This record gives sequence, C-alpha cells and structure tokens, in this order.
Amino acid sequence: MSSAAERFSAARARQVADRSALAAFRRGLDFKLDPFQVQACEALEAGRGVLVAAPTGAGKTVVGEFAVHLALAGGRKAFYTTPIKALSNQKYTDLVVVHGDRDVGLLTGDVSINGEAPVVVMTTEVLRNMIYADSPTLAGLGYVVMDEVHYLADRFRGAVWEEVIIHLPQEVLIASLSATVSNAEEFGAWLDTVRGDTAIVVSSRRPVPLWQHVMVGTRIVDLFTDAAGRPVETTEGTEPEHRSGLGVNDELLRLARTDVRQARGSTPRGAPLRGKGSRRGRGGYHQRPRGPAVPSRAQVVERLDAEGLLPAITFVFSRAGCDAAVRQCLAWGVRLTTPAERQEIRAVVEERCTQIPDADLAVLGYWEFVDGLSRGVAAHHAGMLPAFKEVVELLFTRGLVKAVFATETLALGINMPARSVVLEKLVKFNGETHADITPGEYTQLTGRAGRRGIDIEGHAVVLWTPGTDPESVAGLASTRTYPLRSSFRPTYNMAVNLVAQVGRTAAREILETSFAQFQADRAVVGLARKSRQQEGALAGYAASMTCHLGDFTEYAELRRQIHDREKDVSRGAARQRRAQALASLEGLSRGDVIRVPAGRRSGFAVVLDPGTGGGLEGPRPTVLTAERRVRRLSVHDVDGAVEAMGRVRIPKDFNARSVASRRDLASSLRNALTEGRRAATPATKQRRDDGGAAEEEVADLRRRMRAHPCHGCSDREEHARWAERWLRLRREHAALVRSIEGRTSTIARTFDRVCELLTQLGYLTAEDTLTPAGERLRRVYAEKDLLVAQCLRHGVWTGLDGPGLAAVASTIVYEARREERGAGPRVPGGAVREAIRGTVHLWSELDDVESHHRLDPTPEPDLGLAWPVHRWASGQRLDDVLADGDLAAGDFVRWCKQVVDLLDQVAAAALDDPPLRTAALDAIDRVRRGVVAYSAVG
Repeated sequence: MSSAAERFSAARARQVADRSALAAFRRGLDFKLDPFQVQACEALEAGRGVLVAAPTGAGKTVVGEFAVHLALAGGRKAFYTTPIKALSNQKYTDLVVVHGDRDVGLLTGDVSINGEAPVVVMTTEVLRNMIYADSPTLAGLGYVVMDEVHYLADRFRGAVWEEVIIHLPQEVLIASLSATVSNAEEFGAWLDTVRGDTAIVVSSRRPVPLWQHVMVGTRIVDLFTDAAGRPVETTEGTEPEHRSGLGVNDELLRLARTDVRQARGSTPRGAPLRGKGSRRGRGGYHQRPRGPAVPSRAQVVERLDAEGLLPAITFVFSRAGCDAAVRQCLAWGVRLTTPAERQEIRAVVEERCTQIPDADLAVLGYWEFVDGLSRGVAAHHAGMLPAFKEVVELLFTRGLVKAVFATETLALGINMPARSVVLEKLVKFNGETHADITPGEYTQLTGRAGRRGIDIEGHAVVLWTPGTDPESVAGLASTRTYPLRSSFRPTYNMAVNLVAQVGRTAAREILETSFAQFQADRAVVGLARKSRQQEGALAGYAASMTCHLGDFTEYAELRRQIHDREKDVSRGAARQRRAQALASLEGLSRGDVIRVPAGRRSGFAVVLDPGTGGGLEGPRPTVLTAERRVRRLSVHDVDGAVEAMGRVRIPKDFNARSVASRRDLASSLRNALTEGRRAATPATKQRRDDGGAAEEEVADLRRRMRAHPCHGCSDREEHARWAERWLRLRREHAALVRSIEGRTSTIARTFDRVCELLTQLGYLTAEDTLTPAGERLRRVYAEKDLLVAQCLRHGVWTGLDGPGLAAVASTIVYEARREERGAGPRVPGGAVREAIRGTVHLWSELDDVESHHRLDPTPEPDLGLAWPVHRWASGQRLDDVLADGDLAAGDFVRWCKQVVDLLDQVAAAALDDPPLRTAALDAIDRVRRGVVAYSAVG
C-alpha cells in the first residue's frame, strides 16, 4: 500500500500532465495514442528533436501534427516538409481541416498559398532554397517536420534532406518521420551529432495485422502456415525466434516443384506420353507444361470482391499496364458500385474538374476516366493529370472507388490505405534494368494493406505466375533489414552557397558532418580495427619465418614470382591455344579431313557442316568421326589448332542418320588418312617459340632461388608455409589500407574538386570568393545548375522570346523515359534551334571539364520536349500539342510545371539581363495556362 506522500506526488504528476501541451493535443483526437506516439510527442515537448521509425500506416504523422500543435501553442512557426508535391498537397488539406486556411500555407515551387502563415507545408527542396537564400520567412521557425525522411537514400534528390538537416538553425527542433529502417540507431546518432539531443523512437508493430497470400489461379492460398498447417499472419517486426513454427505452405512448395519439373519438359514416370493438350517435339510427344492459369485483372478484382477483400490496390509497375487494367475491367463488365455511389462519384468528379477547359476533356481521356470511376475502378500513376490523381485519391479514401491499379509511386507517403494490396509481379524496371523488388520495397508496398480503425486485418496477395518461388516470396515478406544509406554529394549550387555564407574552409568542415561521411567514418572505425589486427598477425608471421641463413622475405618473394609467372604462362598458353583453335575452326570447309589434337573430341574426323553461324562462341562444325559417330565441335572441345589432313568428297545424298551412309564416309576418311598427313602449322611453331622464352624466364628465377642462402635451410619448408601466409595477408592489408584512405574525407575531397572546377570556370576566385557569375549560380537550383549558369553567362539564351525560352528550358529539365526515347526529336527552328545548339555545345565542354576533375557528369540535355512546349507556349491547343508524340497528358503537365520552376530561377538569376528576365516571366505566363495552371491545391 502506497504512503500518503507517494499518493500526493502521483496526484501532482497527473495534474501537471493534464496541463501539458500533449494533454491538450490528445483531447482533440478521437483515438488513443500508441506508446511510440506518446514517447515521441513527450520528447518534442521536452525540447528534444526526435526520429520516429515505424511501419507504413502506424501513425507517424501524428508526431508531426503534434509538432505543429506545439508551434501554434508557443507562438512559433512550423514547416511540414515532404518529398513530393502530391504529398504536400494532401498534408496541406489535412492541416487546413484542423487549423483553418488562415494559419496554414503551401509552397511547392510552382504554387504559393499563404506562404507567411505560421504553419507552411512545402517540399523539402523549397526549404533548402529558403535556407541558402537566407529567406526572412525562416524568422520565428521553431519546428520542422521531415516526413518520409528515409527519402535521403534517393540517389537523385536525397542530398537535399541532409542539406536541410545540417543547415537549419540549431534552435529549430526537427521531427524526422521514417519508414522502418534497420539502422535507425545509426541515423539517430548522426542526428544527435549534428542537431543536438535527439530521441530515437522505433516501433516495429503494425497497427493492423497483415496476412500474406498467393493467388493460384483464382484461389487465394495462405503463404505461411504453422507446424499444424494452419494459416499464420505476419506482423512487421516479428523476430525469427518468435516465428519458429512459421513455414511456407506445403501446397505452394509442391506447386513450385511441379512448375520446375514441367519447365524442364519432364513427365512423371508412368504418365502417358500422348493425350489431349500434348504437342509433338523432335523426339516424340511431350506433355505441354500445365500450371495454374494466370487470372485476368478483372478476375482478380472479382475474386477479391467475392472474398470481401476490397478496396484493393494492385501494383502493376507500368503506366500502360495500369491504364490497360482499367480497360480490361470495363470490357469484362466489372461494376463495384451502387447507383447511389455512382451518383456521388459523378458529383465529386464534376466539382473537382470543373476548371478544366471543355476543349481539353477529350484529349485527357475524361469520359473514359469517369466511366471507370463510376464502376469503382481507376488507375493511379505519374502520367495522369494531377487533378485526376487527386480525384482518385479522394474517392478511394471515401470508399467509393474499390479497385485501383497503381505504379509504385503511390506507395510514397500518399494516404491511400486499402484492405488488400496485390502485386502482379515481383520484378520491376529500376531505370536501368529489370530487377527483383527488395524486401524494403515489398514492405513499403504491402504496408498499404489494412486501414487503421476500419479493418481488423490487412491482406497482401502475390499473383502466381510460372516460375514463382514461394520461399523467395516468404523471404521478402519476413525480412526486416532495410538499412538507410546516404546519397549525399556536393553540388555546384551547394558549393557556391556554402562558400558565400561561411567560406571554403568552414564549408569543408560542414560537409564532413554529413550522414554520408558519418557512415563512411563509422565503417573506417571497423576497418581500422581490422587493420591493427592484421598488422599484429603480420608481425607474428614475420617472426615465425625468420631464417638464420638470410632474408627469408626475399627468398619467399622469389618463390612467389616463380609461381605467378608459371601461372601467367599457363594462362597465356591456354588463351593462345583457344585463339588457334578458333582460327582453325573458322577455316574449315565441308569435306575437310581433320585431326583434333587433344581434348574431349581428339582423333580424326571429316567435316559435314562447317557450322559458321555459332555466334559469340565461334563456329560449331558438325563432323563424322573415324568411329562413325556424328559430333558437333566447339572451341571448348579442342585443345589447340585443328589440323586439316586432306579432303574427301561427301555425296549430295549423304544422310547422317543412315548407318550405311556413315559407314561409307568413314571408310573414305580412313583411305584419305593413309595418303599422308600435313606438317604442324606455323601457329603451333610460334606457340613453341613463345613458350620457350617464357620457360627461360622461369628458369632464370629458379636459378636465383637455388642460389639464395635460405634455399639450404633445413627448416625451409616450415618457413615457407609462414611466408605464404605473410605474403597473402600483406596483400589483403594493402588493399584494406587503400580502402581506409579512400573513405576518409571523401565528401570534403569531392567538394575540393567541385571548387577547383568552379575556380577554373570563373565562378570562384583564387581567394575563394564568389565572382558575379558565382552569385548568379547561387540562384539556380536545378539538377543541371552549372549548365544553366553557363548558358546565362555566355548569353546563349539572350534574345529568345517567351515560347523559345520555354522550349530551351525544357531541354534542361526533361528526361525521356526509356520507352519514349526516339531518334532525332523535332525542335523549333531559327533562334530557338541556335540556342539549343549552343546549350548542347556548352554541355559538351562542361562534360570534358568534369571528366578532368573526376566529377560525376552533368546529364546531357534532352530535346524531346522542346517542340511540344514551344507549341504550348505559343498558345496552341492541348490536343494539337500532344498529337505529334506519345507523351501522356499528365506527363506533359508535370514537365511543364518543372519548366516553370526553372524559368522562375532564370528570372531570379537574370537580374543583370532585363530582356532575358522579361522573356522568362513571359514564358512562365505562357506555359502556366489551361490544364497546366489548374490543380486542386498545387
């Protein structure tokens, strides 16, 4: 029983807690906070930064919303940053509902709404630009929420997150919200180093249990079962020791084995070789491989509907595939909505799309879009008009759209949870090649399954296709290691901004505080420890091989040289023999009598077919041996040149399958052999000459070895064994030292090379101050920042009108997707063509300079958007602009907004070139019209 003093103390603690900011915040919620949310919010209220790492859908954003609450309660500002505009738009809408539009603003580069509000939602790039510009908007900033902070691993844009974290004023508290990563402690330790006291809050618990399934045909089969064969759900973060009874469903394993057997063309013993569905092969009849039929997308939707698993998101990994899926469902007659729901859907669509010009509706596919929505089916991908995507998101969250076919971009933060998630494939194109999705990607995608507060469980479904490996699927579903790796690297714009603000020396020190260098240094600590261990082992080996007769290290080096030279000679001889074999096979003709000197096919034969179409491996002649066997030779079957001994005539009606024909031709072969054989070829003689020189070199090394004092040591072989270990470890140690040297100060060394290039081109002086060109570069944040600055500096864009400048700007921002690339894109003529030519010329010069300074190259300008942007900026209709190419309307709008972003930077940087500034502002107005200007919030 507690004492009176203890009861009084507890009562006082409750009174204080009830008056806290967190208590006030909780009173405004209609749900109970989870322990990890409480822990993170308490840390923020205590004045600490916080890193929250939790699964998708766990409720991390509550922590960000509490940071906003703290800012407003304390009369401070809060910035809520996201990696993409769509997520910024969504978060802006959410915060307006809670705090009203007077207190909430939105900044996404091309959209500015109430930017001086106490709470502003923005993309992370906007905040980075504010910091470098020393924007007055930063005054009074108390909290920054960095949503999806794990995006700093993105190799294209991830560095922006680190820039913001490093450069924000120290008094600003950062609430970093991350998906589940396995090195949260490492990332938190870095935040603690650069930002001060930071609480690390990790939750691995999914708020809604997740079941893993495989759809076999139209049956939904559980992926995991326990020892008794009962289905088992998987919860993110479940450790292996708690899953000891978890196994892959035996039915799926049997199906996989059957798939493999059928793929090899085998037939179970005792099964009939002929029957319905069989097909004839060369050697008889084989069973056609027959696995479960892959269901159509419409069938998948119908099965999910029948099982009560809608709403569902199906990830297709292809824009065209998403659109095709909707068409397939419509053609199949799928209808998932009631009449009342269809009426509500049409009302929402008309309200949200009312500002789209009527003339553009047809080219945007509006009527097909509405037809799909009214049936409860939609696509969602980057090629869609932003307004259309927002409508899909709204209708899906309201439960009116039941089946969405999406690319993986939907998984990035947008709040569209579903009851089920379907993966059509486990392979996707990563921008360079088709690769298996990673466990982290699998978890990010399937994390959408299970709506908190709505569903008691979520479901992840993988479609069974030929070659599916259920154990690999299980590995994706159960792996919990997703390390966060920095992609930070200094850029030209970053360099001039840092030098201008703090000087080059201090800038170098700042960059060495990046997460990238932090990770490299941590790795160096382990490598250095290993290096010290190796040094100790080397000293021990050296002591063990010490010889009283002389320097055994020198003797061991001679033995090593002999071994290495003999190996090189052997490899060289093998390469030469292969080359000679290949050359001799290429010279064969039908009827040649040959001798294969060695190898698997050694002996005499006659060439039936020279086989010159053998591809990369060279000719593969078909021959008849003296033993009457028909063989096919390759360069791997012979050791050295094949020697031609003579010729025989092969009858036109020769049939290799005929025993009599083979017997007669083998007889002719033996007769030809008795007439004599040719001498060795010159190539063979050359090989002997080359081999003789190499043998002499080895002999000389052996003479030196035998003359060495240590050669006469009675313990020579014992010393040699220690020496071999010493030599092997010395090579490993040298490589380790090089690795350590390569990791130390890597970011700072890159920064030095960037500054050296900028000095060479005239953006920095020899005293590390900015020139006027460097000041201009400070205002350019595009990926090709230095190329833009070079074009401004050399006047390449001066004199262009608005449409022309927009067209040239498009070559800087546009990057064609692989399927959109074609030969010779059309470009406008006259001054625009000359400006584009000048831009490409400056890029070529810059590429040479970057190569000289060992820096990553600036991507080449892409001309594929210049013609449509020029036409659009000239006032032409959307359908006319898109008619000449395969560019989707949504893609066109997205690229146009990026063109506007760049034009805005050009206008800011061209203060000393009034005509260019005027053209940039005119181009912005001309591009930002019609569907490009319209968006629900941005």
